[in-house]
Amino acid sequence: MVIAHLSDTHFDGDPRATDRARRVMDYLDALPGPLHAILVSGDIADHGLTPEYELARAHLVSTKVPVLLLPGNHDVRGNFREVLLGEAPGEGLGEGPVNRVVRVGGTVFALCDSSIPGRSDGLLEDGTLAWLDKVLARGAPTLVCLHHPPITVHEPTIDRIRLGQADRLAEVLTRHDNALAVLCGHAHTGATSTFAGRPVLVAPGVVSTLLLPWESTRVVDRDLPPALAFHVLADGRITTHYRVVP
Repeated sequence: MVIAHLSDTHFDGDPRATDRARRVMDYLDALPGPLHAILVSGDIADHGLTPEYELARAHLVSTKVPVLLLPGNHDVRGNFREVLLGEAPGEGLGEGPVNRVVRVGGTVFALCDSSIPGRSDGLLEDGTLAWLDKVLARGAPTLVCLHHPPITVHEPTIDRIRLGQADRLAEVLTRHDNALAVLCGHAHTGATSTFAGRPVLVAPGVVSTLLLPWESTRVVDRDLPPALAFHVLADGRITTHYRVVP
């Protein structure tokens, strides 16, 4: 299985963000080889507005490959549900976590909502952790996907707003050998690490790139080209390649 993993498109109505996302999707659509799924790990919209999600739907979902979407801290749950998932918000549902299970072939994607409405840092609510525990208990090979990394990336701005209480996620993962990896975004930089004995694979940002403290005194570069990750899942092992999209 080959998975394209991108993140942080931040559609805001400005042609710049739209053009960068379109470049990535055109690149993926033109690939000659097989691609089985596209994961977009949060911050789809910049302000969570309905027109931003309409742009995202037009440019992210118009592809030959299943596109899996989950929310980040810039997203608004009700608008996300209504425009991108085609669900009526409903009383009480619109503001609840957007947790979904998607199966592609024999692999399960557990799409977890780590957003906290009105805040930039992340947290997996009690209900989300209980839900994830049940999903993993089914025993299928599972990729755990969320927006906020559960690890430090060694850039202070991002590390201040990473996933809080990550040890609670670790407790769930260590109970289930079928949790293959944690896939996330938020950091706007491609990064790899380990967490609870699993790989943590962070997708680069589409809209901009994080600069690390030893690279620059600036935090963000808006001129570097967008990038993405390719995850190859075979024989229970995940291998990741990072690509810049010119």
